[in-house]
Amino acid sequence: MSGPDKRFYQLIISRLDGDRLPSVSYRGRCAELVRKGIGGFILFGGRRDETEGFIAELQSMAASPLFIASDIERGVGQQVQGYTDFPCQMAVAAALGRKRAGEVKILEDAVHAVAEEAIKAGINMPLIPVMDVNSNPDNPIICTRAFSGDPADVAWYGGVYIKVLERAGLISCAKHFPGHGGTSVDSHIALPVIPKQLNELMHTDIYPFREAVKAGVSSIMAGHLAVPAVDPGLPASLSEKVITGLLREELGYSGLILTDALNMHALKGQEHAAVKCIKAGADILLHPDDADAVAGELKHAVETGELEEGKIDTAVKRILHYKSALRDIKRHGPTDCSGHAALSGLISAMAVTLVKDSGGVLPLRDTGDVTLVFSGDAKYHALSPLRDFAGGDSRCINAGEDSLPDSPCGTVIFAIFTDIAAWKGNAGIRDEEKKAVKRFIGMSQKSIVISFGSPYVLRDFAEAGALIAAYDTGRQAQLSVIGCLTGERDFTGSLPVALFPA
Repeated sequence: MSGPDKRFYQLIISRLDGDRLPSVSYRGRCAELVRKGIGGFILFGGRRDETEGFIAELQSMAASPLFIASDIERGVGQQVQGYTDFPCQMAVAAALGRKRAGEVKILEDAVHAVAEEAIKAGINMPLIPVMDVNSNPDNPIICTRAFSGDPADVAWYGGVYIKVLERAGLISCAKHFPGHGGTSVDSHIALPVIPKQLNELMHTDIYPFREAVKAGVSSIMAGHLAVPAVDPGLPASLSEKVITGLLREELGYSGLILTDALNMHALKGQEHAAVKCIKAGADILLHPDDADAVAGELKHAVETGELEEGKIDTAVKRILHYKSALRDIKRHGPTDCSGHAALSGLISAMAVTLVKDSGGVLPLRDTGDVTLVFSGDAKYHALSPLRDFAGGDSRCINAGEDSLPDSPCGTVIFAIFTDIAAWKGNAGIRDEEKKAVKRFIGMSQKSIVISFGSPYVLRDFAEAGALIAAYDTGRQAQLSVIGCLTGERDFTGSLPVALFPA
């Protein structure tokens, strides 16, 4: 039996590991997929010089432009070394107001900077913006990846991203339809269930996607989410009722529809998931474990009549239509990354939000009696610039490892780091650490709790003298907070989500 024809491969975006590019055999396997007609690659990791050159090489081999997708919600530097890291979407919303013209300009400049670096890197399908409304404080996978808990804010900020990216000639991507923000389960690990009724979904979770369609988004990613109000039998990404009925017909969307990654455990137990996605109306199958196996499965489904050949042809036609415009993207000259870094730093500083100050706590005029308590993700503790601010390692404690003092303390700063990452399963800290932090707050004359990551962790420490949200875990966010602690700069951020009852 002959192998699958190129139409089947054209529906697939396969994984490209930038860190594996030094391997000649790995590069060869990627090139072989291009010869078979692969639709594109989703880029993870790598170094700027290696990835740029190899992507250009792959594009030169392809009969039609390859989609080069990447999750660059925090800029190209999130994936590729040598490019700029930008703050997360929630930090952007905290920093830049919708009604202040100067700040809207900063937002547009930042998205344009991301677009410039994407084009330089060879990325033509940035998988942004996240259009989920983070309505569940315990959401383990969206959280700070969302702009806000308000549908109108999510729609507005996402619309700016879409318009700037599309003007640059890129294929923007609104994700994760019909909305991942209300879940308490990471779809990388298991299938989340959205229990809302359709009317509520339309007014909250789906509203930003309707606005994204109006803004001209070129692609929408279907999430692996159970939505019983629409289809009690199949996840959204496999559901014709969701993909064709809701997205195509109800929202009137005619652009590209791609699935979330097919290697995610939300689809565990779903036989022939790739075939079901195409039957449902999806155009692109993202990140399967084995592109050859999926292409073969699609071919077999057509040959046996399980899948209409017209579904394949319709998807390929739509894909090639969008690819034809990609030929016009011109690679820019060397990108001024230093300028982009300054822009990123400005947004980071503007995002720092003073959630609570009971008076007399801030600013810190004297750091001589400061004790620093680290909590959460330990990988950020050792190199934190907060150590020097607190007076060195002797003034630092790890809440998860060390015994906290039994005697009262002066000023205590609690630095809580929480990553939002696939497969992790939570966005908070362990109960033991919460108890330790709360006990130490009770012993402190002045207490300042800072969230580097999820602002929702601050809900557990309402008794602290001051609460600060910084949204990101990186060095830039920490330096921004230090400037605010000392009074060198004002707290200017606005909280994009609700933490406490009104």
